[in-house]
Amino acid sequence: MESPARTKNCFQAGDSALIVDRKARQYLINLVCGETFHSHLGRLFHDQMIDHTVGGWYRTDKGHTVLAVRPTLGDFVRKMPRGPQIIYPKDLGNITNFADIFPGATLIEGGLGSGSLTSAMLRAVGSEGRVITYEIDETLVPRAIKNIEKFHPSHSNHTVFIGDIYEGIHEQEVDRVVLDVPEPWRAVETIGDALVMGGIVLSFVPTIIQVQSFVLALERDTRFQMIESIETMLRSWHVTQRSVRPDHRMIAHSGFLTTAVRCEPRFRAALPDQTDEDGGEDQGGQIGSEPDGDEGESS
Repeated sequence: MESPARTKNCFQAGDSALIVDRKARQYLINLVCGETFHSHLGRLFHDQMIDHTVGGWYRTDKGHTVLAVRPTLGDFVRKMPRGPQIIYPKDLGNITNFADIFPGATLIEGGLGSGSLTSAMLRAVGSEGRVITYEIDETLVPRAIKNIEKFHPSHSNHTVFIGDIYEGIHEQEVDRVVLDVPEPWRAVETIGDALVMGGIVLSFVPTIIQVQSFVLALERDTRFQMIESIETMLRSWHVTQRSVRPDHRMIAHSGFLTTAVRCEPRFRAALPDQTDEDGGEDQGGQIGSEPDGDEGESS
């Protein structure tokens, strides 16, 4: 019987491998006994890698040397078969971070897409958590499930429900809701009904007009506080002994993330004898809805 360390450090039949050539071009393959990887550099036999080192250097039949490593989730997302537009790795990391997705969480996902976001969230909730996906287009499901199975061969804690999340969420007391749908504002009421107190909703949309519609709907609902919207841009750098410069290409805008926390409603009509900390009448409103900055002293 092979030791766990050897199994972990060596490729096995059925594993995915990322092949990197001398110009840093990458190729994603699934290792199968007796199969061959063909490229302009020549043939590389899968049997050369099976039961051999992850992170090792392998030679093609034309004498070219390539590196073979395990692909990360980000590597696979960039190369996965896709139908709808994928969510890129820089956003996957921010989604799991800003939505505070934790091991054991029960999470509702709106929109299955190509399965990249689902894969990231299954990893974040762990084997004790659950991801329930609402997808209106049944034709997207088979390809997405195949993509998910590349990273999660056993995903019994993932359920796909064919239905419209705008029309309601069956589950109650869920910890997180993550939306990758075009009109997230239409789901605000049902999200408020489904989330636990202190639960977080996160929406990913490509345009700022969609962000505005979602934020205004959250504010009208009165059950959401700490509403924040962000975008991130990712730029890599070229570093050598003779020069250090940013790469000519960067991953700039891909989408906006908006998060909000489910709280007790804060009523805008305060009782006459209620005052805020400054002695004025408390008119309610959203925490974080006012711009930062000092008002200055009055003369």
